[in-house]
This record gives sequence, structure tokens and C-alpha cells, in this order.
Amino acid sequence: MSYPLSEPDALELLDVATEAAVAAGTHALDHVSRRNEIAARTKHDVKLRLDIECQTVAERIVRSKYPEHRFLGEENTPPVLTGTRNGRTETDSPYLWIVDPIDGTVNFSHGLPHWCCSVACRKRDETVVGVVYAPALNRLYQASAETQAVCNEQPVRVSTVDTLSRAMALSAMDMDLRPGHEPLSLFRDIALHAQKGRILGAAALDLCMVAAGAADAYFEARIYEWDIAAGDLIVRRAGGATEALRQPDDTHNLAFLATNGRIHDELRALVLPGL
Repeated sequence: MSYPLSEPDALELLDVATEAAVAAGTHALDHVSRRNEIAARTKHDVKLRLDIECQTVAERIVRSKYPEHRFLGEENTPPVLTGTRNGRTETDSPYLWIVDPIDGTVNFSHGLPHWCCSVACRKRDETVVGVVYAPALNRLYQASAETQAVCNEQPVRVSTVDTLSRAMALSAMDMDLRPGHEPLSLFRDIALHAQKGRILGAAALDLCMVAAGAADAYFEARIYEWDIAAGDLIVRRAGGATEALRQPDDTHNLAFLATNGRIHDELRALVLPGL
């Protein structure tokens, strides 16, 4: 199934995002026995050959439908690619696809099922579709600017918890926030004020937990656009609130907060001074 080059509607974009996310996630799951094929390793992270392969799978699907659209993937260097039309490079397409082929690669490499593939599409500055596929959990989260958030085609909704002291708050390790920053200090603050703080290790899927009401908030001080682009829309279309507390820099890094809306101001006031 192919679509015209100009002005696809949100449902068409959602179909393509879903196809790309499911294909990439399925490729990872089908090759889970290769989870120790390392492309690069750092102290707290790992890059697999499958990360690159899964992005290629997703990108091929997107470009087969919309060759003129721009593409931002975690595995690209440089990360922003332009689209092409009739052999010409296009730099002015209003559409940007944002893909994290395996979010939660460390989890995946250890055999933990909390990982996913994330695909989003923006038109100018508005995210119009977002899909997060967690194949090991058999969960497919979808949302568009015109449709509510669903998981496996069933509507999801954020929780009704109205105070941080009763909230399940998801976050990250904030190991290298800035010089002189004590590792885990922001997470410690959250954990001390929330009912429970948890570090699960896959931002896109964490955001879907917020959208589905399984968690009440998510915060990360250093996160990349490809990690949160799809989940951001899914949370908002499930009735939640999201906010970039620090805007993306030239590496696409930002600070990001997502909540059920009811505890947003309370959690924002807690973490903002530490950024």
C-alpha cells in the first residue's frame, strides 16, 4: 500500500508508523539470540548490530511510502537525513520521522522484556502520530492528533492519582547531568517524595506506562528526542501532560517531564531546581 507524496492525513501516517514500528520490533524479537552482537559499548550503555538493522527496517518502510520526508534516527551519523524526490535532495519537507529502533537496548541485551521500538512523525513542530511497539510484551501503543491513545486497539487513560506522595514515578539514573552533579540525586529526590520511584530503562515504554495509568509520572534530565517523540503524543492523547523542561540542543538532548496532569506542577517544582 502506497500513499501520494503530498499531504497525507494523520490516519495514513499512523498506518505507516505502525507498519514501521511492528516490522522493526519483530526483527529484533526474531533475532533475540543475537542480542550479544555488540557494535559499541560504554560504561552504562551498549549499541547492538540489531539497533542498526532495526532502524534500517523502519526507515526502508517510511521511505518507500514517503521518499521526500525527512528522517531522524538514533543510529544515524549525522542524525538528521533529508528525503529525496526524483533523485533530488529535499530540505523543505514539513514532515519529519523520528525513530528509536530499540529503546531499552541494555534491557534487550540482558533478556529483559522491557524494550520497544518507537516511531513518530511530526508535521512542522507538531507530532501528528506516535507508535510504540513492545513485542516481548505483546503491546502496541498508538495515537494520532486525531485519535485517542490505545494499546492493542483498546483505549488507555492516565491515572487519577492527585498527589506525588501516592504516585509511581519512573525516571532514569541521571549519572552525568553536569560537572559536580551527584549521580542519582534527582532520582533520589523523586524516590523520597513519591510512593515509589522506579528505573525501568526504556523511556518510550515508560511513557506508555504513564499513558495507560500503570505509572503516574516520568521524568528524565537527559533524554533524546527519538526516545520520547512517540510516547509524548501517546501520553497527551491519553489525557496526560508533557513538558520539555530544557529544550533540545544540537545533539537532540533535552529534559522531559510527563505526568497524569494532576501531579505535574508538584513534580515539576521538585525536579526543576536540579537541572
